[in-house]
Amino acid sequence: MHAAVAVAVAATFVWLGMVLAISFVEAPLKFRAPGVTLQIGLGIGRLVFRALNACEVALAAAVLIGVWAGRAPVAAVVAAVVAAAMLVLQLVAVRPSLSRRSDRVLAGAEGPRSHAHFVYVGFEFVKVLALIIGGIALLSA
Repeated sequence: MHAAVAVAVAATFVWLGMVLAISFVEAPLKFRAPGVTLQIGLGIGRLVFRALNACEVALAAAVLIGVWAGRAPVAAVVAAVVAAAMLVLQLVAVRPSLSRRSDRVLAGAEGPRSHAHFVYVGFEFVKVLALIIGGIALLSA
């Protein structure tokens, strides 16, 4: 296995683990903890997702560089591009709307839930699927 592909494999599965742990375990569970109000949960979530997204950007770069430099299989390249595209869409198209909504809630406003959250979660599912497919394709190389 080419060293760049090995780095891409590692980065892919670290990225996958982080997304699964934070988006699908930590995020929903924090609101069930005793004493965690919506405002506290949103405040924690903003910090956690800001850190997660920063790590994701670095991992996405490592994966994309690794698949390119290591001449990975086409399936791995496509999966890496899809995962990175989902991240970009989350950061550019969805996060601003979520941030505006959480700003209003943290300021004490009420109102309907944001549909942008469902879009973000949908992109997370696509990203997870792409990372699984990409990681398997890289291991098969």
